[in-house]
Amino acid sequence: MPNPAPSPVAPSLAAQGDSDTKVVKSESEWRSCLTPEQFRITREHGTERAFTGPYWDEKRAGLYSCVACGTPLFRSETKYDSGTGWPSFFSPISPDAVVTHEDTSHGMRRIEVRCASCESHLGHVFPDGPAPTGLRFCLNGTALKLVPDDGDTRGA
Repeated sequence: MPNPAPSPVAPSLAAQGDSDTKVVKSESEWRSCLTPEQFRITREHGTERAFTGPYWDEKRAGLYSCVACGTPLFRSETKYDSGTGWPSFFSPISPDAVVTHEDTSHGMRRIEVRCASCESHLGHVFPDGPAPTGLRFCLNGTALKLVPDDGDTRGA
């Protein structure tokens, strides 16, 4: 399988992703406020198996925030079914909500997406998404927390 080319939009997101409020914690502080799986995904740059994490098939309207620090990241209006088994969005809530970094792990060249506030690993962005951006932010559901618009937090 060919390695996806980095998106031409990703570098501009990285340049704009300088949030004024940075969340900095020690490894032990992160471990105390995250589940072991959340820590593995967000702090150790892990990936959940496709079709197993939360939110890949979530339909409720709401705001998706960083599970580690609560920073608002994506709105449900930009979420779509990419068929990949991971929650996918075509745009963050604002350009400075996320930062991107080149990821050459596992013999691939990808663009990693992180929370701009706490640097938690969220997933990757690919240039094969729908209009209007053409981007697919393919994220680990474990790295997100849904705050439903209707206030129903069951399952969130």
